[in-house]
Amino acid sequence: MRISAIWGAVLVALAGVGLARADVKMSGSFVADAACPATQAIKSGKNPGNIATTAGQSYDLLAGNKDAPTHYLIRVPGADPERRWVKISCGHVTGGSAAAQPAAPADQGKPAAPASGKPEYVFALSWQPAFCETKSSKPECQAQTAGGFDASHFTLHGLWPQPNGNFYCQVPASDKANDNPAHWADLPPVDLDAATRAELDQVMPGTASKLERHEWIKHGTCYGKSQQEYFAEALNLMRAVNASPVRELFTRNVGKQLTSDQIRSTFDSAFGAGAGARVRVSCLVDPSSGRRLIGELTLGLTGPIGPDSSLGTLMLASAPTTKAGCPKGSVDAAGFQ
Repeated sequence: MRISAIWGAVLVALAGVGLARADVKMSGSFVADAACPATQAIKSGKNPGNIATTAGQSYDLLAGNKDAPTHYLIRVPGADPERRWVKISCGHVTGGSAAAQPAAPADQGKPAAPASGKPEYVFALSWQPAFCETKSSKPECQAQTAGGFDASHFTLHGLWPQPNGNFYCQVPASDKANDNPAHWADLPPVDLDAATRAELDQVMPGTASKLERHEWIKHGTCYGKSQQEYFAEALNLMRAVNASPVRELFTRNVGKQLTSDQIRSTFDSAFGAGAGARVRVSCLVDPSSGRRLIGELTLGLTGPIGPDSSLGTLMLASAPTTKAGCPKGSVDAAGFQ
């Protein structure tokens, strides 16, 4: 009986190891589009505390359940346990990469065309003070000051050719393997002229962590243009956002709450009626205070994008979404609160 019990325990332990090895490590964030069960186990659906995601809220992304996942493992602050599984249909992934990507036709040898036949993009803008509340050890966050550019302007996260999954076009396997934050410095440098490099270092503070190398390898290689064109055209769009009433809305409300309706309405005023329907708001939770902070805006664009493209025109050419994301959140001030 004793031997049987021991062997039973060993088999259970081995089974647990096997399940852990099946998981595919991922990084970045999972943004919930709806309230969905966040379970401790996929098969049984066990959900201590009846935890659910909050629409528009951003969660740390830890893993997928397999190479082509049906579920993501996320961290839900305050839940017990915090590590929870959600269906991939519950939301979308932003700002990260998996250790292994689902197979794609021809290994993504060339940029993929969206189903519409027109070039489509997601343009991701960060509110850096909120991001830094969750990533305080990053060099760009350690360098943040109340008078810095990123304290009062949107910063560039990325310009992402669609459809989702259109990644790593003609990228060597060695570079794919290095595409995680711990190894971004091992990715090839991005070749830009001096003026573009200087502007990028200001508008994308994450260059201190080599974010631009990751953005080029994962997304820019599928843009169909040079590194110089990719970043220069993204910066042109950033200038439009930061010169608009949208930025003024955020700077006037630092320390206060904004709703997704207010943000979308201001995009309508700034870039044309209907532009706001192409905007989705993502929030995150400050781990030290529990505050819900607006961390990112993602804009739907339909191109082509050129050096002088109008952001409003690109937005209005894109399909609207009824998913506004996070209903409301605070605009964080620079510095760790």
